[in-house]
Amino acid sequence: MTVASGFRRLAVGLAALIVLGGAAFGVATALISREAVRAQAIAEIRAVTGLDPMLRGPATVSLFPRGTVSFADVVLGDAAQPALTAERLTARLRFFPLLAGRVEITDVSLEQPHIEIGMEADGRSNWSGLIAALARSQKSNASHLSAFTEIRINDGTIVVRKAGAKTAETLGDVQLSLAWPLISKTFGATGRFDWHGEPVSVSLALGDFSAALAGNRSGVKLRLSAAPMKVAFDGAVGTQPTLKIEGTLAADSNSLRDALVWSGQQPLPGGGFGHFALKAVTSIVGGTIGMSNVNVELDGNTAEGVLTFATDGRKTLQGTLAADSFDLTPYISTVRLLTANQHAWNNGRIELDGLTGMDLDLRLSAANVVLSKEKIGRTAIAANLRGGQLAVTVGEAQAYGGVVKGSLSLANLDSGVDVKSQLQFTDVDLETCLGQLFGLHRLEGKGNIAVTVEGSGNSVLGITRTLNGTASLTGADGALAGINVEQLLRRLERRPLSGGGEFRTGRTPFDKIAVGLKIADGAMTVEQVKIDGPAVRLALQGTASVPERELDLKGTAALVVAERPGGAPFELPFVVQGSWDDPIMLPDVDALIRRSGAAAPLLNAVRERSARGNAVRSVIERLTGTPQAPAAEQTLAPATSQQAQ
Repeated sequence: MTVASGFRRLAVGLAALIVLGGAAFGVATALISREAVRAQAIAEIRAVTGLDPMLRGPATVSLFPRGTVSFADVVLGDAAQPALTAERLTARLRFFPLLAGRVEITDVSLEQPHIEIGMEADGRSNWSGLIAALARSQKSNASHLSAFTEIRINDGTIVVRKAGAKTAETLGDVQLSLAWPLISKTFGATGRFDWHGEPVSVSLALGDFSAALAGNRSGVKLRLSAAPMKVAFDGAVGTQPTLKIEGTLAADSNSLRDALVWSGQQPLPGGGFGHFALKAVTSIVGGTIGMSNVNVELDGNTAEGVLTFATDGRKTLQGTLAADSFDLTPYISTVRLLTANQHAWNNGRIELDGLTGMDLDLRLSAANVVLSKEKIGRTAIAANLRGGQLAVTVGEAQAYGGVVKGSLSLANLDSGVDVKSQLQFTDVDLETCLGQLFGLHRLEGKGNIAVTVEGSGNSVLGITRTLNGTASLTGADGALAGINVEQLLRRLERRPLSGGGEFRTGRTPFDKIAVGLKIADGAMTVEQVKIDGPAVRLALQGTASVPERELDLKGTAALVVAERPGGAPFELPFVVQGSWDDPIMLPDVDALIRRSGAAAPLLNAVRERSARGNAVRSVIERLTGTPQAPAAEQTLAPATSQQAQ
């Protein structure tokens, strides 16, 4: 026998078998009642699920080429408020049992189902009764090997409503496969859905499906993956007597800011909140999520501790975290107190809308903190956010070479931001501290600063216009940078009318400095400025404008030691005017002229003639009624200047 003839006989045999099978199937299907198939399919669905769906539309039975039973307009649960409605329910039938006249379903699919899940305050839902019925059916069908074990959801919608919540969460384009193999206790769900415009892949596995349906403890594995964030959970779940989930939670995101916006939160103010990763032992009881052994990474910062997140009522995050090093630069990168040229307050609008999404009570400690270009040592801070009002308390921070303590609060108002601050700087480097905080770079040395201020506005400049409070500074062993007061006084003592020359260079050392300020509506009263140095003493008083960063001060500078033995130390009144960054110091001209022996008589003569001229002008004005210009002063002033020189 040749190989070719063998293949021909095999082909003929197979063809005959197919013809006989088709004929047998045709005869069997002709003998099967479609109404009986429909009734048996409904009975098996009810037996396997324990549910009693209402079939409000027509039914379609197809036995060739594949056996299916399809029901239109399916409702599950209360007819007035159904838990599930589907455009169509289709059951696929097993082939060989159908030849024997039995209807056995392989799987069920729901087309365009709409699933409503209503959660009550006590943890129950509109699905509680349906799940209990499903649990009973699983027990009764434990040995029924012919029961179907898969339900598919195609193009579905799931709406979750929570008691007391104003809005509901909606999952769209739901494509899920729910499977529970009869040879094991497990349950699996895989597929995808859309949430807030992003596709989410989901995978869920329960170790004991029957136990989970009964509310007893069961192992669970959950994976959620979307572009904004990925979440994985391995642990156990139980719902009796209340919901309790325990296990290990892991999450990561390329941008926590984007992930929070995706979840429905308002954008956070400031910068940072980029790459995020979390791993923790997690316990969920009711509406509280507790996390221990937390390892969290955010913007390259890593911390460990405990966290608690409450979802009942207003969302609240509480916890304590500790880190070896923490870089705050990303979060303050958008904060600008001054303009780019560092000579004026920033007029950009302050936005704090992102603080209203949730409450926060967080304590953070770090061995080292980086704040822009400044490195801070051991730091302990507490942040409390409630109702859109942020309060940051600095328990202790080793900064600027000293210690910083105090508090800062920000409240979001309709008109802008309300700011309150109480800060104490102890034994800090004055040049670094004042330079970074206020843009002042003229004071060197170590000292203490106390600031208590409050104000409101929609920008830093607006806040300075409403600023109220007090400030004080004491320092020792420092210097005024950019001015040599001793050199100026020595020159003017020897030659009063020689002019000051260029004196805005060098330094003026001091042993002690004391400053007292009071602020009301942005206007600063300089109650005292006393500087005692080895060579000079200075005392100033006056006013300053915080919004304009302008000074208007009057004071006295005096040499400590007289130039000649037995003489009085030289003393000179002066004024300080101009900007904080580059003030102008002007000596009292009258005092210099009086000190000059050659010019003093001339000054007296000018004053006498000026007085006589004032008297004559007064008489003329009474006779003519016309004010007269002080011509004498105008003609004498140039002459006086020339003679003085």
